[in-house]
Amino acid sequence: MARNTRRRRLARTAALATAWALATGITPPASADDRSGGPAATIRYTEYGVPHIKADDFAGLGLGLGYASAKDNICLLADTYLTVSARRSLYRGPDGPLNAYGPASSNLNSDLYHQQVNDSRVVEDALARPAPNGPRAEVRELVRGYVAGYNRYLAETGPGNITDPACRGADWLRPIAEIDVYRQFHALGASGGAGRVIDSIVSAQPPAAGARTARKRSTAPEDPAAAVAAVTAALDDTGGMGSNAFAVGSEQTGNGRGLLLNNPHFPWTGAQRLMEAQLTVPGRMNVSGAAPLGVPLIRSGHTRGVAWSHTVSSAVPLSLYELKPVPGDPTSHLVDGVPERMTRREVTVPVREADGTVRDARRTLWSTRYGPVVGKAFGLPTGWTADTAYALRDANEGNLRGLNTWFDLNTAQSTDDVQNALVRTQGMPWVNTVAADKAGRTLFSGVHAIPHITDALANRCNTPLGSAIYAGTGLAVLDGARTECAWGSSADAVVPGLLGPSALPVLRRADYVSNSNDSAWLTNPRQPLTGYPRIAGSIGTERTMRTRMTLTALEERIAGTDGLPGKGFTRETMQDLLFTDRSAVAELAAADTARMCAALPGGKAPTSGGGQVDAGPACAALAGWDGRYRTDSRGALLFTRFWIGLQGHGTPPWRTPYDPADPVRTPRDLNTADPAVATALGDAVAELARLGIAPDAPLGESQYVLRGDTKIPTHGGPAALGLINVQNHVWDPAEGYGRVDYGPSFIQIVSFTGGDCPDTVRLLAPSQSGDPTSPHYADQTGLYAESRMTEGRFCESEIAASPQLRTVELRPTS
Repeated sequence: MARNTRRRRLARTAALATAWALATGITPPASADDRSGGPAATIRYTEYGVPHIKADDFAGLGLGLGYASAKDNICLLADTYLTVSARRSLYRGPDGPLNAYGPASSNLNSDLYHQQVNDSRVVEDALARPAPNGPRAEVRELVRGYVAGYNRYLAETGPGNITDPACRGADWLRPIAEIDVYRQFHALGASGGAGRVIDSIVSAQPPAAGARTARKRSTAPEDPAAAVAAVTAALDDTGGMGSNAFAVGSEQTGNGRGLLLNNPHFPWTGAQRLMEAQLTVPGRMNVSGAAPLGVPLIRSGHTRGVAWSHTVSSAVPLSLYELKPVPGDPTSHLVDGVPERMTRREVTVPVREADGTVRDARRTLWSTRYGPVVGKAFGLPTGWTADTAYALRDANEGNLRGLNTWFDLNTAQSTDDVQNALVRTQGMPWVNTVAADKAGRTLFSGVHAIPHITDALANRCNTPLGSAIYAGTGLAVLDGARTECAWGSSADAVVPGLLGPSALPVLRRADYVSNSNDSAWLTNPRQPLTGYPRIAGSIGTERTMRTRMTLTALEERIAGTDGLPGKGFTRETMQDLLFTDRSAVAELAAADTARMCAALPGGKAPTSGGGQVDAGPACAALAGWDGRYRTDSRGALLFTRFWIGLQGHGTPPWRTPYDPADPVRTPRDLNTADPAVATALGDAVAELARLGIAPDAPLGESQYVLRGDTKIPTHGGPAALGLINVQNHVWDPAEGYGRVDYGPSFIQIVSFTGGDCPDTVRLLAPSQSGDPTSPHYADQTGLYAESRMTEGRFCESEIAASPQLRTVELRPTS
């Protein structure tokens, strides 16, 4: 019977693979399931559907993770594999729905971008390299097993029996190959660089024949401040990627050991959704935490000796190169006075039209020694003309080293191990690392893939455009006509062209380190970090409101002045610090706003349209607001819309300007005499009135997530309001708040004890499964609404004690 079942399953897998190959021309390699014996794994599920995967080897570990990932999120995963295989337009149409690693405006643009990456064979070239530049042997086994596990679940279940209606019976459900996993990881790394400008890359075309060359054209922007603002906005637009991470050391914890808050703000759906898991190979690896779907390792989590998290870095992982086309030949450019032809690549992707017919879409894309040619990008005038063109170089091109980095982190037992892993592989893409260990040590490390652009190189090689924006943004626009302007090299860099670890900011402390997506400068204001190049982050500049709230909350906790019990940190007080939903902007400006409102002549507020609105109820709401962003907070939504509107008028007017000698407390004191303040308030009052929302309505009545027909209120608020607990919903002026864009995804608080079982609580706010029929589709979302977390189960005794323990055995198939 077992043999017949296996035959049927293998036949189903073969049929799916054949159908996929006929439709796409891509043939998956033989599954690991078809090899002698095959891998094996045990999956133990505890509360909220968290899989604890145990195997005797890494192929088995991958098998269990691939199977568990597919079981809960196969539609999201399959859709992601469509993206990196450049087949979205074939199966889901050229226009949508999108699931891109970057802001592509259409499936067709996404496909053209990913197809040119695949045609370049950059991933295959990286795979051919030995470690650390290519995946180490254990990583290759994990990926082999992961593919087998995903394919096994699909074959056992069958596309027509998938419970998630998003892909049940879909023709784009197909077995995957190992290259799909590596391409997905590469796309994740590139999402911080080339992936930011997908549309620009696929739309870049040479000027029409006969286009005239301008004489002595300057590329300096007419309005440098506007250019800096445009680039800043573009670099900050990370699709919801952000984080908080706080590591507290022996001087400030109740037991003298390390404590970590892991609080990434990742999208709640799509290609970068997170899932929870524990991965164990006895004697080799035992790690618990969360990973982006499809990545066969824990991104942030803990072992028995160390806990770590990541925050999206403010370092710029790319640069632009300004090219000088050859007169009369815009697809060649001069390098040291010698013409050099661009690389022309004819990219073809299949497209299914609305009537079901399939056609080939073709586009010619261009690249250079530096990278792809771009059109207008980052809000800059970088269009391709007869006299100027621009190319982008990405520090994470070809980066599969990050898989080795995370493997080493998954086996680390101390903050020294964490730092050594980052230095040894230098594969971390666009994120900082914050860690705490059992011995009470903390670490902030800015070691990741950053271009080797020193300030001296930038000063020597920035074009007029680059000189205008570099100091304010960290984005260099270098002279591509001079070889001396190529990225430099460091003796301690793993890859040529990257800054070496010794040039990057690192801080070890016994009290705390923290990061909330600002630069490393005020990781701990008691010891500001300096001396690193501008491309790695700013120094002495105004901090974001979220950073200011973070540092204020941490210092008040140390002093015991925050209203919470005692001083210093425990696991419980760290959770309270996160879920009190304080807003730095509210603490700085709400009282002034309420007083201004109460003093409005006749109780009327002006609006941008020239009229006035009755502000009486709004004034009462602001006066009675507790300044928090709890679901029952009244006045919070009004203040949010007021502040977002005020930002639309430009920099909010403060009476006390920013002072680098007092960076946590400045700027402050809202200048309510500025007419823009009253107008922004009037616009907010009018906006809520149009939507039928009372100014004092509880926040949770308007800010919620839908799970089926159930409204689950969410607390927290936008990062611009300076909340640690960031919760960002899409705002529709005609309807109000809509879907969750991003917010707290995997929250984990790890407190080390004297034993091998850390004291942890965790929460995956979007819940474990994207399948609306799953019992784990909204269960943790409900916990988040109530500011609750659940017990972490790491040690064998803790797993065995779970009242919902359920075991699945994945045995060899032969």
